[in-house]
Amino acid sequence: MPISPSLKLTNTLTRAKEPFVPEDEANVRMYVCGPTVYDYAHIGNARPVVVFDVLFRLLRRLYGANHVTYVRNITDVDDKINARAAQEGVSIRDLTERTAAQFQADMHALGALDPSVEPRATEHIEDMKAMIETLVAGGHAYVAEGHVLFDVGSMADYGKLSGRSVEDMQAGARVEVAPYKKDPMDFVLWKPSKPGEPGWPSPCGIAGDGRPGWHIECSAMAARHLGQTFDIHGGGVDLVFPHHENEVAQSRCSHGTAVMARVWLHNGFLQVEGEKMSKSLGNFITVHELLEEEKLGGRTWPGAAIRLVLLMTQYRQPLDFTQKALEEAEGLLQKWDQLLARSGVTGRTDAEPPEELLAALCDDLNTPRAIAALHGLARAARGGDAAAAQGLADAIAFLGFDLAEVRARSEAAKAEAADPELAARVEALIAERNAARAARDWGEADRIRDALAAEGIVLKDTRDKATGTVETTWERAQ
Repeated sequence: MPISPSLKLTNTLTRAKEPFVPEDEANVRMYVCGPTVYDYAHIGNARPVVVFDVLFRLLRRLYGANHVTYVRNITDVDDKINARAAQEGVSIRDLTERTAAQFQADMHALGALDPSVEPRATEHIEDMKAMIETLVAGGHAYVAEGHVLFDVGSMADYGKLSGRSVEDMQAGARVEVAPYKKDPMDFVLWKPSKPGEPGWPSPCGIAGDGRPGWHIECSAMAARHLGQTFDIHGGGVDLVFPHHENEVAQSRCSHGTAVMARVWLHNGFLQVEGEKMSKSLGNFITVHELLEEEKLGGRTWPGAAIRLVLLMTQYRQPLDFTQKALEEAEGLLQKWDQLLARSGVTGRTDAEPPEELLAALCDDLNTPRAIAALHGLARAARGGDAAAAQGLADAIAFLGFDLAEVRARSEAAKAEAADPELAARVEALIAERNAARAARDWGEADRIRDALAAEGIVLKDTRDKATGTVETTWERAQ
């Protein structure tokens, strides 16, 4: 399979977009921080899963499926897990098993492939302890009051990844001021377990059971499955500091290497309806709620539409997740599905994706440009270009969009709406609304739309970019 020399990625470590050259083309390796399994994954958690799923698919295409290893971990030992298990009155094992299964089901619904390896923190305790003991022996960590802490002062270029000053790092880390720390910036590698908490025999001769700090978990799992150095480490921008900075410190000082990962990729923050997602604001949305509950817009949404919204913005940029964007995404997927049905083609997962799609993705995962390429293929297909129709189908399959679910929902909605009297009344109201819009009577147009919405009738306005006309369709809320 030919290898494209054109893949470029923006490396947080160098702050530059640069050509991607793996250490070994026969063994391309990527690690992405996965979930802490104590609750349903929210939509912000889903963004890196979808982003790095696209990168995984691209790397498999460029280097061959058997030459790419993608590791995404599961954190199943954490303070939040302990607190939730106690709150629910269940065992930690029961909670983490259930929540991990929920996470995997939700991500599958968004079209995400399984990673090559999905290690769990609790299965790598011995790896963590060995790394901790190496750090202590090398003078990069110390034992204090039953804890093992990383000595930040032992690493001359600590902070290189995030590019922060010591003052900024102290503020960003919200460091715990503890009397046993040599420096407030020193962070925990191991800590004693409290009664009722999970625990394992402690390293470094410490009496009693303890458990690992969060940062050491990823360093140990990455080293176990990818080696002391590897190609790509990914995650949300919120992880750059302190989590990823501390991973770099632990891994480099333990292994004596110049880098941990050669390329660091970070996706931008996600907002909901223009505001930071927060339970206090009532806009905290889980993937499960979008898929199974009527959380947003009084209906559920197909996984492919959620996936498309997450890819409409380039991964490094902030993303505003809105109901309007979901509606537009679902409408676009329905149009593509109808076009392919008329063309009589289906996507081939083993086909070579269209050149313009690969070019867009090789430009730092430029998914807006990739989606624009799909629009171009759709326009050509509507003009009767059979090759473009096949290219569109293959591109949709390559990007992981499941049109079957979109189609099934659309057909079910049409079947429910097959009441001739209801259809006639709704169509008449749509005509009145169109007339109000033409007269720029936006208040009346909104009143009609809201009145129908109160009855569970959802209107969708889709503009044809070629003609500028707006087509209004309707369906019952699901």
